[in-house]
Amino acid sequence: MQRRRRRKSRNRRIVILYLLILGTVIYIGSQRLKTKPNQEISQNITQTEKKPIENINTSNTTGNSQRNQINDWKLALVNHDNKLPEDYELELANIDNLRKFDSRAISELKEMIEAVRHDGITNIWVQSAYRDESLQEKLFNDKIAEYMRKGKSREEARKLTLQVINEPKTSEHNLGLAVDFNYVNEEFDETKAFEWLQENAEDYGFILRYRQDKEDITKVDYEPWHWRYVGVENAKEINRLDMCLEEYVEYLQK
Repeated sequence: MQRRRRRKSRNRRIVILYLLILGTVIYIGSQRLKTKPNQEISQNITQTEKKPIENINTSNTTGNSQRNQINDWKLALVNHDNKLPEDYELELANIDNLRKFDSRAISELKEMIEAVRHDGITNIWVQSAYRDESLQEKLFNDKIAEYMRKGKSREEARKLTLQVINEPKTSEHNLGLAVDFNYVNEEFDETKAFEWLQENAEDYGFILRYRQDKEDITKVDYEPWHWRYVGVENAKEINRLDMCLEEYVEYLQK
């Protein structure tokens, strides 16, 4: 009788042990099934994060390496660093018998001059407007020769000339959108005509191109007589932002 009880007790322990082992195996198996999908997800995420750079679209990048194109002809930037394009086409119209201007903007120029005179300021006239490249080259070389006659070396004379006259294809006068008023000297900023232009020129699309406080940016000495057509909307915005044309073009590109 006692042997039978011990046998049953031992069998019960064996069954319990077997059930414990079976439960452990089932539990471990279920944990592996849960872990494996998470590992696969983690691997997929890692593969996505390591996607090659060349497959990423950068067409909308606005950093220094990529800039927005400006297609507004009124904002064409011509200076020491930006030459007139070889394929630039220009249609001119007469201001008077001698001087010409871009035909797309000449009506605004004439209206502005008429408005100045209508306000009783009659001493204003166009001294220079469009220049072809040959005339620009002559003026540039003549200025170099003038400095050399004063004792400057050719290199010094050229450097000084670049501060007041641009080389061919780098002058706004070759662009046909710039106009010089009256005598080409700084005394023009003491006239009523200059005062009127400062207050009203933007209403006709013109800006003072080479400001005294922007010489370090334009690389051109102050020219109160030199005014540039950029269009009414652009002129007002340039003045509002207190910028020169170089700054405004860069602002729009970014």
